[in-house]
Amino acid sequence: MQYYIQKLLGFFFFLTALLKQGFISCGSQRVYGIVHEKVTFSIASNVPLNEILWKKQKDKVAEWENSELRAFSPFTNRISLDPVSGDLTIFNLTSSDEDKYEMESPNITGTKTFSLYVLEHLPSPRPTCAFTNGSIEVLCKISEHYNSHPELIEYSWDCPMEQCKHNSTKIYFKLEDDIPQTIQCTASNPLVNKTSSIVLETCVPSRGHPRNRYMFIATLIGVIIVIICIMLYVLGILKCNRNTDRNNSS
Repeated sequence: MQYYIQKLLGFFFFLTALLKQGFISCGSQRVYGIVHEKVTFSIASNVPLNEILWKKQKDKVAEWENSELRAFSPFTNRISLDPVSGDLTIFNLTSSDEDKYEMESPNITGTKTFSLYVLEHLPSPRPTCAFTNGSIEVLCKISEHYNSHPELIEYSWDCPMEQCKHNSTKIYFKLEDDIPQTIQCTASNPLVNKTSSIVLETCVPSRGHPRNRYMFIATLIGVIIVIICIMLYVLGILKCNRNTDRNNSS
């Protein structure tokens, strides 16, 4: 039994040594970039690389050979290659750049692959609310026209209530609860997060101080009635004075 354990340990140390010497695994790494910006595929090789070939699927992206760099369309004038580390940088990203990339070199064993996801600039969320069945329903969503990997977008809330601890697009508040005045919702993807806020009092127009509102309306109506009565009284006095002056003159 001890013999097999020693064999396994020896094999483990052998794999570790291979990795340290620049042997690269075949696992694919996710990389995210934003349209019109840049992204870097990091190799960080520990051995000198005399020749490097980067490919997008089966198409060549860049080639380093005899100390010269050659870029292929549509990446001409849009890439930078570090011949020491093997890192590749793509500038001015477009949605068509999204794909699987891999690097090959005779100085290393195997290939290093990357899955590139190109995202549009994330807009700020637009929180909306409605009052239904005695509760305030608050919805946090970005524009429905944003179609750049919506499956990567997550939503979160910021407020002292228990409801805000759950990541979801929709939360509820009961009127009898001590609800906060303002809450924030955040939309985020692997690269960016955007936050907006909403005032909950605007979700229930009838909420606040209805008794004061009714008293104000009643007071306003009373003032109008008093003004009308005064005007009628004044007009009546003027009429009486005119009649009195006519009687005196006769």
